[in-house]
Amino acid sequence: MITFGFADFISLVISAFIILPIVVFIRESGYVIAGMLFGIKNPRITIGTGPRLVRVGMIDIRKYYHLYSWFSYDDLTHKSKWIYVCIYSAPILTNIVVGITLNLLIVNDVLEGMSSFWDRFIFYIFYYVLFDVVPMRTLNGKPNNGMIIYEMIRYGKRTDFCPEPFLPSTTDTEEEIKNQDKPAKNKKN
Repeated sequence: MITFGFADFISLVISAFIILPIVVFIRESGYVIAGMLFGIKNPRITIGTGPRLVRVGMIDIRKYYHLYSWFSYDDLTHKSKWIYVCIYSAPILTNIVVGITLNLLIVNDVLEGMSSFWDRFIFYIFYYVLFDVVPMRTLNGKPNNGMIIYEMIRYGKRTDFCPEPFLPSTTDTEEEIKNQDKPAKNKKN
């Protein structure tokens, strides 16, 4: 008896390379929406890690897997503890709204067919909500959104017990990209 067949493999590939990148993009877009409301300067959504593949406007797509993605910016026009709470709550709320909307569309037969696709999509939407809302630190010591929100409300600061900034600024990221590109250009000459 085969428990993981070809159809399961195709489902895995669809989940990993179609659904997850879309869910990550939706999540990161929540930051942008909130940031725009509070005068964000130089916003950027970075999808993946490693060398840059392409940059289109504020979207920066990297070579390696998309699960490690982030939103960065240089500064905010308006700053307060509650503005930061709103910005870090935005991806959670964005995923909740998208998940509930999709669920309602499925229940009301607006999205008919491809039920396993939409079930997985909604699953990953709420997967990110769960790991965003429960306050915790990642293996590298950086706080997730839940921890940032908790610390901002309780202590009035963005990060705690983390030697490096939670989010690199967009300008710092661009400098890093330029520095990565220099050795590659020198090798060609």
